[in-house]
Amino acid sequence: MAEMFKFLSVHFLFHKSLRQHYATQRQTLESKMKSLRRMLVVGVVFAGAFAVDASAESVTVGWFGGNWGDAFNQCVAQPFTRATGINVIPEIGTSTVNLSKLEQQRSAPAIDAVWMDSGVSELATAAGVIDSLNPAEIPNLSNVVPEGVYRHDGTVFAVSTGFYAVGIAYNTKELKVPPTSWNDLWRADMANELTFPSPANALGVPTVFFLNSINKPPADMDVTFAKLKKLKVSAFYDSSGAAANALQSGDVVAAVYNSAPTWDLADRGLPLAFVAPKEGAWGGDVRLHLVKGARNKAAAEKFINAAITPEASACLAKKLYLGPSVKGVTVSPEVARKLPWGENGSVKDLKFLDWWEINKQRAALVDRWNREIANK
Repeated sequence: MAEMFKFLSVHFLFHKSLRQHYATQRQTLESKMKSLRRMLVVGVVFAGAFAVDASAESVTVGWFGGNWGDAFNQCVAQPFTRATGINVIPEIGTSTVNLSKLEQQRSAPAIDAVWMDSGVSELATAAGVIDSLNPAEIPNLSNVVPEGVYRHDGTVFAVSTGFYAVGIAYNTKELKVPPTSWNDLWRADMANELTFPSPANALGVPTVFFLNSINKPPADMDVTFAKLKKLKVSAFYDSSGAAANALQSGDVVAAVYNSAPTWDLADRGLPLAFVAPKEGAWGGDVRLHLVKGARNKAAAEKFINAAITPEASACLAKKLYLGPSVKGVTVSPEVARKLPWGENGSVKDLKFLDWWEINKQRAALVDRWNREIANK
């Protein structure tokens, strides 16, 4: 009897434990189901929010990569979206790459507005892929310095968002005597430790034309090419990144280069400085354009207008050391010192080139370069 009572007690306790186990499991399962339902509800909310965001007004803007694109995003795109609610979709590429895209997409462009370098800007306009800028839709055009508003055939085709200078970047530790003239490129202490832009780079062709223009007296290209053949370079660079890498690694002590990235490298601790030679530094800029046939034309015009405010111009000056294209912009003394015209200069100190004439002769010059310089 005792044994049977013991057995029944154990059996009762076992089933009680089993019931408690299943009760616990059921509670756990119900809790998980509640959590899952909450997650599904939250997911639907997020999906709805995403759908609303995805369907919001947007504008696709072509701009450069690296720190240039970062600056365009921080100084123009993000404030523009906060102010208007219009999403900015970047299309990353160099000036020539985005020009190729526009030519391929001529009948149905995916890009609405695009940044391009001077020179390529004129090529894009000649190719018929750039629309005119209407001052009535882009009222801030009136705040841009005259040198930064570009006209052709009676209409405005581009607006500058900042100027740069092309001169000589050099290593302050390796070169005991700073360069002061374009003729210093042929100095013995730079021999085989110099990099120079090839025609594949946006700086290459205009630099050759500029060097030709400062010959005394001005001459045809024969004199300039004869001199270039004697230039002892480590390499001709196709991309600005290649020149930056050569300066960072110490492979070269000097480069014909853009003022803006030179100072950016110096800010990272590299012993680099930029000099405008005594004959002058030639001036270029980064420009915004409205794409012909843009799907989001109104939004693109608003974006261009936002890019030429004093706030945007000051921000680009701070981040890229671009000389402000907007009137009345003030910057700190440290930034002013690194602008393309220096602390006390102005846009009038830069030497601008006739890009329309350069582009007429571009193909012939590139052909001559390939025959006489690249293959020497």
